[in-house]
Amino acid sequence: MNRILLTAALLSLAACSSGDQPTGLSAEENRQLNEAAAMLDANAVDLNAMAPSNVEAENPTDNES
Repeated sequence: MNRILLTAALLSLAACSSGDQPTGLSAEENRQLNEAAAMLDANAVDLNAMAPSNVEAENPTDNES
């Protein structure tokens, strides 16, 4: 009975470790990710450039909640 359980356990462990797992990104996937990162960087906005630095002094708000 112990041999059957040991054999079943070893077979189930062997089934879990298949060798067809991807090892990393392909060259095409890497290129696409680089293009997406460049597009996001190009669309990034500096919030300090959008509003003057003294906005809080002119429009004080109470955030008591």
